[in-house]
Amino acid sequence: MKPRITLKKIASEFGVSISTVSKALKDSHEISEETREKIKAFADYYNYKPNSLALQLRNQKTSVIGVIIPEIVHHFFSTVIDGIEQYATKKGYNVMVCVSNESYEKEVSNFSVLTNGSVDGLIVSIARETQHKNEYSHFEGLIKDDFPLVLFDRINEELACDKVIIDDVGGAFKATNHLIENGAKKIALLTTQDFITVGSLRKEGYLKALHKNGISVDENLIYKIDDNKDLYEQIKKVIFVKNPPDAILAVNEIYAANALKIAKERKLSIPNDIAIIGFTDGLISEFTSPPLSEVVQHGFEMGQQAAELLIKRIEQTDASEFKKEVISTNLKIRQSTLSTK
Repeated sequence: MKPRITLKKIASEFGVSISTVSKALKDSHEISEETREKIKAFADYYNYKPNSLALQLRNQKTSVIGVIIPEIVHHFFSTVIDGIEQYATKKGYNVMVCVSNESYEKEVSNFSVLTNGSVDGLIVSIARETQHKNEYSHFEGLIKDDFPLVLFDRINEELACDKVIIDDVGGAFKATNHLIENGAKKIALLTTQDFITVGSLRKEGYLKALHKNGISVDENLIYKIDDNKDLYEQIKKVIFVKNPPDAILAVNEIYAANALKIAKERKLSIPNDIAIIGFTDGLISEFTSPPLSEVVQHGFEMGQQAAELLIKRIEQTDASEFKKEVISTNLKIRQSTLSTK
């Protein structure tokens, strides 16, 4: 049985744009006769048939981009949306934002609503429950229909589409190394459950820094937080122990802020007794007491990159292989790790 063929696959075979293939199949005289005949013969051999949904969506351009995020209150996602909005507006597109609330069913529902002709393409950060279920048929359906799709932050490597991520491994490595350089030897990691990609990658960076500095890995210092349970009670178990860690790396701003609050409740001096650093660098980190050191994720830049990749796909100006853009991180050091010893 011959494999299913799409406009994108035909374009790739001949090294031309999807627009050129479409015109050739319509016998447009804008395309040379030789190229037209080759493309039509190839399409006939593989029994190419236009996908009615894909054709409908392509022919009814809305100049709207759909964005699906896991949660709206997180500072990181708000900065990503800001970057998407700014780039999209410059290119003449509007932005429609939906929230999955970390739910697989809600994410699928958002896909259904947005891809019925409402938008020209989607930018998505995958919901926690979708990653837990490892169920991506709604993504695969869009990809089969050549629907423009960009994943950001939380991605799945196996999905054939453009992606934008930060250097999660490098960011966690820098943060852990910073704590070690300041004298920390017993560093706890507050991370997500393993199925959440960003948490898993940040754990990798943490372990890499420990190994580099000759510090033995203590699995008892790695705490996998369940976001469906009480965060305060889970993090309290990290700090209200006989010999608490002398430093904490938290994989997000919320975990870091909770750790800071609990450490103060235990009357620990920050950062002299316990140093704390997190990811995101939002308003929470800036206005805690003391202010939190953070790994800066550059959400605005991520949003701009995602919008640029998507619009290129929508306008068929980029028929190349899918791209994976990796954005570097840097540290913003504040009083929560600046020792006064």
